[in-house]
Amino acid sequence: MKKNITISILMTIVTTVLLGLIYPLAMTAIAQLLFHDKANGQLIVRDGKVIGSRIIGQTFTGPGYFHSRPSAAGDGYDAANSGGTNFGPTNQKLIDRVKQDVAALQAENPGQPVPVDMVTTSASGLDPDITPAAALFQVSRIARARHLSEDEVSALVRSHIQPRQLGFLGEPRANILELNLALDRIATN
Repeated sequence: MKKNITISILMTIVTTVLLGLIYPLAMTAIAQLLFHDKANGQLIVRDGKVIGSRIIGQTFTGPGYFHSRPSAAGDGYDAANSGGTNFGPTNQKLIDRVKQDVAALQAENPGQPVPVDMVTTSASGLDPDITPAAALFQVSRIARARHLSEDEVSALVRSHIQPRQLGFLGEPRANILELNLALDRIATN
């Protein structure tokens, strides 16, 4: 009996050290060496200051910026409260919010159909990307606000569209933070 207890205690200590310390440290070291950017949150740094992440959305509200899709994560893109609203398609709160968002977007771009991702939240509430249609929908507002030609802003959008991964996974998309940073570079040139 004493031998079994001793073996159990030793196995607990050994597996805790191996799986609780050595393995995580080894995986962290490998990730830092092989995938440094991804292991650190794909942060975008400008002038020595972190301004965001490529993989977590941010709220942009000014008329001269591309707007992200709505976020249901806490107070908007709050990673601590990630998740959808769980409102079903017949929920009156969801219906009212979507109608209000559609009306506001149609006022910005009369006569254009509103892309669905501009009025619906993603499952995580942290989606950093929008569809090319949603980005192109915003071109005229941004061009007016920044005194640029619509062709110039459209070309910027097209240059930032990321294709499907491996040619068949996911959908084409545009990263809002990268688009807005590119807009700011145009303004300073």
